[in-house]
Amino acid sequence: MEKLMRWGGSNRSLSPSLLTATPKLFPQRTESVKMYFNSEKMAKTIGRLAEKTPEVGETVSGLLVKKGFTYQIMAPDDLHVFSQLSTANVAQRITIPYTGAFGVIKHRLKQIYESVESLPDEESEVPAFRVHEQVTVKHESEKHISLHWTSDPISDMVSDSIVALVLNISLEIPKVVVESEAIKTEEENGKKAEKVIHALLVSLFGDVKLGGNGNLVISVDGNVVHLDKQSGNVESENEGLKERVRVAFQRIQNAVKPIPPSVSSSFPQVFSVFSTSS
Repeated sequence: MEKLMRWGGSNRSLSPSLLTATPKLFPQRTESVKMYFNSEKMAKTIGRLAEKTPEVGETVSGLLVKKGFTYQIMAPDDLHVFSQLSTANVAQRITIPYTGAFGVIKHRLKQIYESVESLPDEESEVPAFRVHEQVTVKHESEKHISLHWTSDPISDMVSDSIVALVLNISLEIPKVVVESEAIKTEEENGKKAEKVIHALLVSLFGDVKLGGNGNLVISVDGNVVHLDKQSGNVESENEGLKERVRVAFQRIQNAVKPIPPSVSSSFPQVFSVFSTSS
């Protein structure tokens, strides 16, 4: 309270107009005080933005600069004129490993973006195209591509989507290679199996020759047996020899070409339980 009294006494030395315009409060010790401040802030347009008076409801776009307790709105090009700040463009470049066809990337991007245009040879020494008029994709070599753009929120999002697309395409390429290698390996295994089957039949029956349509002709003591390697059918006038060849071929085929694990796992498993009694 003493401080408030001293503050009031010091105010008496001020001009009468200031004393009448400034309200004075002397609250009690336990009484709460609420003070209201005007939160409205005013910003002035300067430079190029001030050349034209905006109409009512028109949006003014620019940079808001705070200088002390004042606010100013100016064009980005006027920033270095009316302040000590300056603007700069950030040119970004990223290299992505890619060994596939360059046209695949362009085809995929056309399905996402409306604007995907090839660049003329005068602008780029390597095959290139521009996406969304902001990001340039170049085929630098057979092992990688590069992306070039000037950093801003939209260009950054476009470049991120291109990077994700290229990485997904790169993941799909090894699948094609694996499938082709699997087909090639299967063909080689088939040829090896035929050689093994032929060698085992020769060791059992002696005279084994290749007949028409890829069938085998087996001769034993003047008896001829025709064996179809695909279906396993055996034809011969000698029933005993016919049965011997059929059983031998079936066992050889089961040994050379066993049941794949994926097929064998689909069969139900049978467990035998034995009990002993004393």
